[in-house]
Amino acid sequence: MAHAQTTGRATGLTAGEAALRLRRDGPNTLPAPHRRNPLLVLAGQMLHFFALMLWVAAGLALLAGMPALAIAIAVVVVLNGAFSFAQEYRADRAAERLRDLLPVRATVRRDGKALVVDAVELVAGDLVLLEAGDRVCADATLVESGRLSVDESMLTGESKPVRPGEGKPVYAGTYVTEGHGAAVITATGARTRLAGISEITAGAVRPRSPLAAQLHRVVRVVAMIAVAVGVVFFLAALGLGRTSTESLLFAIGVTVALVPEGLLPTVTLSLARAAQKMAGRHALVRRLESVETLGATTFICTDKTGTLTRNEMSVVHVWTPAGSVDVAGEGYRPAGELTGPAEAVAAATALADSAARCSPDAHAMERAGTWHPVGDPMEVALHVLAARAHVPAPPAPVARYPFDPHRRRSSLVDADGLHVTGAPDTVLPLCPGQNGEAAAAVTTMSERGLRVLAVARRRGVRAASGDEVAEQELELLGLVGLQDPPRPDVGAAIASCRQAGIKLAMVTGDHPGTAAAIAAEVGLLGEHRLVVEGRNLPAGDDELGELLDHDGVVVARVAPEEKLRIARVLQERGHVVAMTGDGVNDGPALRTADIGVAMGASGSDVAREAADLVLLDDHFGTIVGAIELGRATFANIRRFLTYHLTDNVAELTPFVVWALSGGQIPLAITVLQVLALDIGTDLLPALALGAEPPNRRTMSGPAHGGNLIDGRVVRRAFGVLGPAEALASMVAFVAVLLAGGWQFGTVPGGPLLAIASGTAFSSIVLGQLANAFACRSESRWVGRIGWRGNPLLAYAVLFEVAMLAVFLLLPPLPSLLGGTLPGWSGWAWALLAVPVVWLADTVHKVLRARLARRAR
Repeated sequence: MAHAQTTGRATGLTAGEAALRLRRDGPNTLPAPHRRNPLLVLAGQMLHFFALMLWVAAGLALLAGMPALAIAIAVVVVLNGAFSFAQEYRADRAAERLRDLLPVRATVRRDGKALVVDAVELVAGDLVLLEAGDRVCADATLVESGRLSVDESMLTGESKPVRPGEGKPVYAGTYVTEGHGAAVITATGARTRLAGISEITAGAVRPRSPLAAQLHRVVRVVAMIAVAVGVVFFLAALGLGRTSTESLLFAIGVTVALVPEGLLPTVTLSLARAAQKMAGRHALVRRLESVETLGATTFICTDKTGTLTRNEMSVVHVWTPAGSVDVAGEGYRPAGELTGPAEAVAAATALADSAARCSPDAHAMERAGTWHPVGDPMEVALHVLAARAHVPAPPAPVARYPFDPHRRRSSLVDADGLHVTGAPDTVLPLCPGQNGEAAAAVTTMSERGLRVLAVARRRGVRAASGDEVAEQELELLGLVGLQDPPRPDVGAAIASCRQAGIKLAMVTGDHPGTAAAIAAEVGLLGEHRLVVEGRNLPAGDDELGELLDHDGVVVARVAPEEKLRIARVLQERGHVVAMTGDGVNDGPALRTADIGVAMGASGSDVAREAADLVLLDDHFGTIVGAIELGRATFANIRRFLTYHLTDNVAELTPFVVWALSGGQIPLAITVLQVLALDIGTDLLPALALGAEPPNRRTMSGPAHGGNLIDGRVVRRAFGVLGPAEALASMVAFVAVLLAGGWQFGTVPGGPLLAIASGTAFSSIVLGQLANAFACRSESRWVGRIGWRGNPLLAYAVLFEVAMLAVFLLLPPLPSLLGGTLPGWSGWAWALLAVPVVWLADTVHKVLRARLARRAR
């Protein structure tokens, strides 16, 4: 289509004027966002609180004369920091991606001639020529419009293209979907509306994730316990007659032994595995911590178009004076059929013929086996209706009267007369003889959530005589009901959210009537049936929070600033907020929400970069599946925390026994054996526990909202499983010593102590094995859980046994660690750890179940 000719004041600049303004105002580019130095990002991963704690532990180990321990801890910190850095490095570039929305070239009129220039050379006052397919490259005011239609969804969230008339603004980052026009540029680069959204996005601060807060608390508690125990053992060693230096070194060793070196890698790798599983379900996680945050979600603010619906406008119902017709078909695919009385189908076919003629440029196109709209989706839907009604090709148009926002209708004249489509309230008054049936049909169809268009015609019109003259004495052909159908899995996903105690709100740029109808159809609209427009939201945050903090609220016609405010207000009320979006306008809210969810198939690069989770299939049900995995991940973290803490009890007990006995009972294991347990045998079973799949209780009841370490975890680890594992290992240690001729209070010989220490070490490893299976459930005993639900755990246990053999047999590890291979009697004592741990676990679960039943 040729560009519109321009006259009068719309003549454009001269080349000289454009050059002067370019030097004055600068190029038409968005400001480059501030980028964090990658080295500083990496340093942050190496120097957060937990990492600092491990660095201190490594330093203390080095001071204590244990360089192997210091090196091992340092390797753990470096590897974990590098892994986290790789995951986070690309998370903060949303504002930079806005630059990609500007086109490379643009057509302008300078010196009276149309020419193509680089978009960066555009200046205020330039006359830019627009046609279908062009990206608008700067903020501008239209001076001419030939049925110009602009898709502003990237900025406003409104799914339907707008038709700005002369004198109306168009904005950088939007694109022309239909027609042609000319516009005078009013703002470029940093002064555009797009740049303003970029600034808001860059200034939005990500909230701290619940997992980060919980891990910070866990680390602080562990640090305080480790330091306190170290002090106690320093004083105990002094009391037993050791020198100050010996006492300090011993206390350092105990403190290092209590530091859970494997905790952070376990958490990181568990989150990474969950992220991989989510990717398999079409949910791409961009920040690992977001996995757990998803599980804590209490409020989802979802968009409508493309998330709850298919984003496919189609005609589903036709009313004619001869009767009603239902239309069947899939999306924009021409194949389909009209069903109803024969007379009504014939009338609907005539209606489809006239409706399609009013928009001759719109059509559907097949690409890679999928049909896509070309032009206004609503007008394309009318062409698809004509195809399904087997309407023949129309004659060439004689004149067109484009859609006008004031008339709210469009019309076309051809050899068969005048054809009109438009809003029923503007078309029906032009059709004499209506008896009210059409108005009643409009009401009925609107209540179904359908968008209604009226179609009429007038025979005998042969030439263009002006729309006001031609659009009179029309014959009403009928009404068209259009629908953007909901996704088939949305209803079940919404029900699952409510079962899980998650509140829902629709926050959209669409019309409130359309939004409310879709919300009601999919089951999202709450019992209060509260629908409010963004412009009517309360000014005060308290009042806004009170209004929104209900399940099933619909907020329509939302501006970017309002969406951002909604997220913040709900967070202030204690909610963990997940916010969906797909456009540039959604960037700030996605970045501020606890979980920003972007559309991967239809969303903008900006939304994807600002988000924590990208839906590769745009399905709302994918969010729910990701939340389920997030909840399962939180439960899994509690599982392996219980596992870690239980083993720490068994690792600390030999030092406690040594201190309480006044040194009469020798140390059962060394500090290096503790490190071998933490990293060598403890890590893989913990990771396997982090891979426990969701169960039927995962989405039953509200989000966890609790602590990673609470009273239940503490009682189970320190009161049941830990003491059982510790008791079994100490009994095995003492039994081997006694069998070798040791007497209480004496110092055993080196070979005997090495065998006894190897027995205690083996007992703890076998206790870990039993503990891993016990930690799979907080309520069911091991035999009831089954052995096949988590195959990774079986492989981890086999690896654990293999590592035990390595530590006991492969030189120089036995001499370095201080424990050698037990004899047959030692193995018998060590194997008792398995039934002892399972028995203690079963008794505890039975007693707790009985107490719970009594409490009810």
